[in-house]
Amino acid sequence: MKKSVKILALLLALCMLASMAACGSKQETPAAPANNGSSTETKTETKTETKPEAKPAADLHCAVDAETVVVCTADETPSVTCRDHNAVAGGYVNHLTYETLLALDRALAPQPCLAESYTYEEQADGSVLWTFNLRHGVKYHNGAEMKAEDVVASLEEAKVMPKVATYAQSFNNVTAKDDYTVTMTTDGPSASLLYDLCSNGNSICPADLIKSGHDFNVEPIGTGPYKMTEWKISESLTFVAHEDYLRGAPQIKTVIWKIIPEGSARTIALQAHEVDYVIELDSNDMKLVEDDPNLTLMNIDGLSHNWLTINNEVKPFDNKLVRKAMNAAINKEDVVTVALNGAGIVAPGQTPYGQLGFDGTGYDHYDVELAKKYAAESGVDMSTISFDIICSDDTKRRAAQVVQDNLTSLFGMNITLSSMDLATYLSETAAGNFEGFIGGYTSSDMMSFLKGVYHSSNINASNKTRTNDPQLDAMIEKALATVDNAAREEVLKECSRYLNELCCQIPLYQKATLSAHNANLQGCFTGASGRFWVEEWYWE
Repeated sequence: MKKSVKILALLLALCMLASMAACGSKQETPAAPANNGSSTETKTETKTETKPEAKPAADLHCAVDAETVVVCTADETPSVTCRDHNAVAGGYVNHLTYETLLALDRALAPQPCLAESYTYEEQADGSVLWTFNLRHGVKYHNGAEMKAEDVVASLEEAKVMPKVATYAQSFNNVTAKDDYTVTMTTDGPSASLLYDLCSNGNSICPADLIKSGHDFNVEPIGTGPYKMTEWKISESLTFVAHEDYLRGAPQIKTVIWKIIPEGSARTIALQAHEVDYVIELDSNDMKLVEDDPNLTLMNIDGLSHNWLTINNEVKPFDNKLVRKAMNAAINKEDVVTVALNGAGIVAPGQTPYGQLGFDGTGYDHYDVELAKKYAAESGVDMSTISFDIICSDDTKRRAAQVVQDNLTSLFGMNITLSSMDLATYLSETAAGNFEGFIGGYTSSDMMSFLKGVYHSSNINASNKTRTNDPQLDAMIEKALATVDNAAREEVLKECSRYLNELCCQIPLYQKATLSAHNANLQGCFTGASGRFWVEEWYWE
């Protein structure tokens, strides 16, 4: 039987995000604006009428010319495929080359992208049938047109790729009804499906290339606004505009993606106009950028929840009281000051502050006497604990230095710090080959966060603490299936409180999203998740 309009509307009222128009069993969602389905705003006439006449680089103060942008980042993507990584650095690159059925807009709400509309209705067995109507005329980088068979092949592949499979668990029975219609089912109402379909892991690629074993890490082929032409490992990636892009060829014709791990070196390159846009501005350089009239600073409250991750499978960290003693012993305010130069907040719980379902009840803040109490109750001589903290960038290393100082001073623990490139860091930590590391997770909603960080199905993927708790799994699964917004919030709060008691890891901070760019580069919107839209950039 079909669901009522009231129940279906509840399904879309997700996570305190911008409301979407509810669609009844047979009522279609409106087509997305012509801007990659990623924003509720449309480009202004000045951006879409005619391309501005190219000016000499010296006039624009840009790194190369008026059709090129040089982007600078700290971390190299471990892969340019859309399904063989779960790294934020990889997500930035994926947004250039791939697209998904739905995409998050600037308010982090799912909107149609490669699908122009969708409908859904409840079936007699309690499952829900979803129908996605695809856009016509979408061209891949190789000139082929996107069809329904590509969607089926892509989503089926996502289900068997360990690093992104968590975003493909909510749907089943993906079928091509015809060239431009795809159906799938969920096991009852799903509060997470629309968000899951926005994940880079569910990007759409040509079915024939997937089946032939095409190496997407050498030649990524998608429908995105740019196509990769070169990858110099550890140095740079080059992208050129996809001239047949459905929403119009971007004004920026070439994007050079440079890798500069050291924070101050990125800022120096920006000030010298050797690069035009810095993704991860080092927080210590905010004042330098603010004082430079040729640069623009973007400081956005972020969603990235960051922590000291400790392997709960390794003794003595399998002892909850040891973890709680360590958590209470670390001065998080000092971490924010030293690591972020104040550009962030102390994480007040095991889940992200500001998202639907956050609850700080039961969380232990910095308290030296409480830390000593937990240590005594643990039965473990804390001075005998020795472990290494892995760091993949400057910010994490500065945070680790505060952690090292606090735990050494209070408990006499022997802590070493080691640095590791991002690709190795991600591989080693996912496999559990660590004792501790400074890490984090950025998600658009609490459901995705809990599923990715704590559900046992993501051990060897994004569940880095290797938490395996059936009670927690059951609570997360209940939240994913609860479509009523208020009811889901209570389940999510229950998860937050339970995790505060469990203390799987030591939360440190939620950092601001910091980036900077040449003041003449326009259209540079950055969302709370760190997402930006290069296809909307242009030189003034």
